[in-house]
Amino acid sequence: MTQLPISIVRGGTSKGIFVEDKYLPVNVKERDAVILRVFGSPDLRQIDGLGGADILTSKLAIIGKPSIEGVDIDYTFGQVSIVEPVVDYKGNCGNISAGVAAYAIEKGYVKVDPLATEQDVRIHMVNTGRILVATVPVNKGKLAREGDYEIAGVPGSHAKIDINWADCGGETTGKLLPTSHIRDLVSCDDRDYEVSVIDAGNVTIFINAEQLGLSGIESPSEIQSKDGLMDKIEEIRGRVAEKLGLVSNYKNSVKESPYTPFFSIVSKAKNYKTISGRDILSNEIDILSRLIFMQGIHKAHPVTGTVAFGAASTIQGTVVNALLSDEFTGNNSINIGHPSGIINIASETIMQGCDIKLTKSNIGRTARIILDGIVYL
Repeated sequence: MTQLPISIVRGGTSKGIFVEDKYLPVNVKERDAVILRVFGSPDLRQIDGLGGADILTSKLAIIGKPSIEGVDIDYTFGQVSIVEPVVDYKGNCGNISAGVAAYAIEKGYVKVDPLATEQDVRIHMVNTGRILVATVPVNKGKLAREGDYEIAGVPGSHAKIDINWADCGGETTGKLLPTSHIRDLVSCDDRDYEVSVIDAGNVTIFINAEQLGLSGIESPSEIQSKDGLMDKIEEIRGRVAEKLGLVSNYKNSVKESPYTPFFSIVSKAKNYKTISGRDILSNEIDILSRLIFMQGIHKAHPVTGTVAFGAASTIQGTVVNALLSDEFTGNNSINIGHPSGIINIASETIMQGCDIKLTKSNIGRTARIILDGIVYL
């Protein structure tokens, strides 16, 4: 195997390499070796590949014909490590999912009525077995490429893709509250840290910024530069991952499950500046989040982490909900302030027997197919 057809696609605030499964080796070890070669991993600069040396661009979508009934396309997400020879398939990427929806239209996985202005795409997320429904703008039977929808972290405006994540509660562990508690205590550095753990989109750990000695408006670089803080966060993340059975031992979290769980540092709404220097006022947002994944700080806010965030905001007593007024419990639309701006999500949870069920999770994204080509191996 000396060359591989690929597409490079921006989905939301992320960018990924899309590969059709028919072009990849069936053997998992051989397949991942090819993928690492394509991305240029492991190498901090990914200089010999297409990874881009950023956790938001070192992302993989394996695309295939639907393997189950009632869907249009199969999508397997992989987060390709920059520093380790690892492709992590445990979670999903909601931003890349928007790219999958656009790709499905562009590549003919879905037949589009020439008179239609929008088309639903049912995406089978192979990682978790759940189904995502994306509503994609179309024009004359083809993908609409222009629109007036803007998302923080992406220049310009594009056609809006609406994504419904209602089927994604408990997708990794089977429960929206995987520990069965609204809050848990995690021991680290001879003290206890109070967290809420939500499984929706991706398993996400939520902690109040004050517990980590932060105000919540810090930039990604400020958080990463604080002595010992990232190590502490990784230990807390690892201990939760061990409790959920995602890793064999919390000390192995970086190698065994570097992507999942996410880790969100939350705080009350405050004035702050984005990484581009834009002023965000406290009355524009409901709450603040700085989200850690792949041992780094997200420069915006991942969609799957936003799905978990939205769910957490509706559940009374969670770390997130406690920072909001009572009106947010049960059903809401919330504006989350992140390093690049603001992301909105509309969410609803209900009691179903003894469990809490996610019944609504709607978010808007954009996507662009940047390149179709061949990568040499």
